Amino acid sequence: MADAARPIVLDDLTTPRLSEVQRKVLAYAEANPVSLEIDRIVEEAAAQAGATDLDDGDGFGQRLSAYVDAVEQDEGLTQLGRRTLRSRVVRLLRNRLSLVDLLRRYPEIESIPIEKPIIVVGMPRSGTTHLVNLIAADPRRRSLPYWESQEPLPVPGQGPGLDGLDVRYRQAKDQHDALQASSPVLAAMHDRYPEAIEEEVELLDLDCASYVLEWYARVPAWRDFYLGLDQHRHYAYMRKVLQALTFLRGPRTWVLKSPQHSEQLGPLMQTFPDATVAFTHRDPVAVIQSTITMMAYPDRLRRRSIEPAWLLEYWTDRVHRLLGASVRDRDLVPADRRIDIGFHHLNGNEIPLLEQLYDRAGVELTSEVRERFQGYLDNNPRGKHGRIRYDLPGHFGVTAEELRTRFDYYFDAFDVRVEGASS
Repeated sequence: MADAARPIVLDDLTTPRLSEVQRKVLAYAEANPVSLEIDRIVEEAAAQAGATDLDDGDGFGQRLSAYVDAVEQDEGLTQLGRRTLRSRVVRLLRNRLSLVDLLRRYPEIESIPIEKPIIVVGMPRSGTTHLVNLIAADPRRRSLPYWESQEPLPVPGQGPGLDGLDVRYRQAKDQHDALQASSPVLAAMHDRYPEAIEEEVELLDLDCASYVLEWYARVPAWRDFYLGLDQHRHYAYMRKVLQALTFLRGPRTWVLKSPQHSEQLGPLMQTFPDATVAFTHRDPVAVIQSTITMMAYPDRLRRRSIEPAWLLEYWTDRVHRLLGASVRDRDLVPADRRIDIGFHHLNGNEIPLLEQLYDRAGVELTSEVRERFQGYLDNNPRGKHGRIRYDLPGHFGVTAEELRTRFDYYFDAFDVRVEGASS
């Protein structure tokens, strides 16, 4: 674990110095290029799932083609980056196939209610992860751990390993341990340990209908395609996946979260009309600098060059779109079922905020749950894995003040505290 008191300085963020192991991995991938031919990907997924029905009646094939075509248009990907994305598409298709098969065998799944979820909505890097992991400490509430988000449906016949652990959990843990050893800096940015709570839009991506792909590649064509979709039906699909997970592991009262919901509040509330929403708010400059730094670091392996100017322009625009839509549509959430939480309050003031949130949701905050919340806070202080020292001017050629001028409307609307450029 990194020393939390010592800042992590990324002096090679935009001009990376690769280790010998990293160079060998990249060289091997370049010598063994992968094909993104859809028919071959579908065949591979079907062989793994032992099923062939992708439920293509709602235009899924068109969305899958747009998804893969957007990746093909990204000429800056290394073969390692392409290999990673190909594996992702195979995994998504395998899980979609398994879902179709499960629903065919157990049609009662689609009658399972998803009751009164608490949904955390906010920008990337604005405290959503901290808050949803904290709420998930309540044992009465269902959440989506990272291991399950990657493999929501077990392959038929797949049972626990010799150690008694779910094979899917063991795979996620092995991958996490390997990543910790090879790239501990990523844990300081966003530690995806197996039990960490993940975004349910990973489930929506089984329908090729979420913004998730934007985090893995330079895909403005996919962004535009995604923004043109009728998300009401795709959020209904996501709810169906949640119903399947409830059927498999229960219970049915969920805590959910995703920045994507900021621009999809209409579909979100139509799908979960009895939800209580916690909006998190943070200085957009801090959000952007954290996001683009987190994007740039793994780009040393998945891309041929970092292109910091592209990252700055794209994600400044993306955060602007997400925030603008959230401000525009927030009244779609009834006032008595929403709460605004400033990022600066998520550092020692969580329990009073949770009291207010639970009151809005009409849920008793018991002494046992309070103890669990406090236990999570005690064991997960901010900066647990070290803190990144950000350098907007040095890495991205812009000052915090220049970037902040685009977001005056946001500071006017909410209790948002200006943060230092290295916080």
